[in-house]
Amino acid sequence: MSDLAPESKESRAQEAAAIRRRWITLGEVLAVIAVLISAITLYLNWADRRDERTVEATRSREKSARAATLLLNAATASDDRLTLKPAGPDQIVQSQSIRFPTALGIAPVDTTGDPRIEGEWFSEALKKAREKAKLPDDSVGDERLPVAIATRFIVDGDAHEEVALYDVGYGITGRLLGGHHLTLRGLSRVSAIKAADAQAALDARWGKLTR
Repeated sequence: MSDLAPESKESRAQEAAAIRRRWITLGEVLAVIAVLISAITLYLNWADRRDERTVEATRSREKSARAATLLLNAATASDDRLTLKPAGPDQIVQSQSIRFPTALGIAPVDTTGDPRIEGEWFSEALKKAREKAKLPDDSVGDERLPVAIATRFIVDGDAHEEVALYDVGYGITGRLLGGHHLTLRGLSRVSAIKAADAQAALDARWGKLTR
């Protein structure tokens, strides 16, 4: 067998070198692709964590806002007493100040640790105010007495205060010899109000209900 011609050897050497260069180039390309994939994976993981943190922060703010919003429910303890309780299970009432319409001519009532509304606080004043407003002696359905309730309460160790306008539902019946009897029915929230505007809002509500 004859030896390969010098040109043939040189041609094969050049071809082998070209193949090696192609493999090196392909390896570089694959390395770049791997780096890109790694970078994209890291970015997606970071973006997911950022989204999770954003969602958690939003949920935390929403939870805090809900906790700071108080809704009082009332249960009838007797004809002349309503027991008040926050709708939120984590809300603990510390004290309350209950204001009445100016037309009743009575001072606010403060309670501590026992949220409630008692008919004896305002029953006589309400009867006189109803007479002055020429309202009927007997209620056909539930009558409404607006009150402004400032409640100081705690949620998860944080203190909050809310002032809101409520309607106290009541019934009144006339008795020929015994006078009138007042029965408390329940409590209905009207709206949240600013402390500085409480009395004005209360009086406006009374005026609307007694027209």
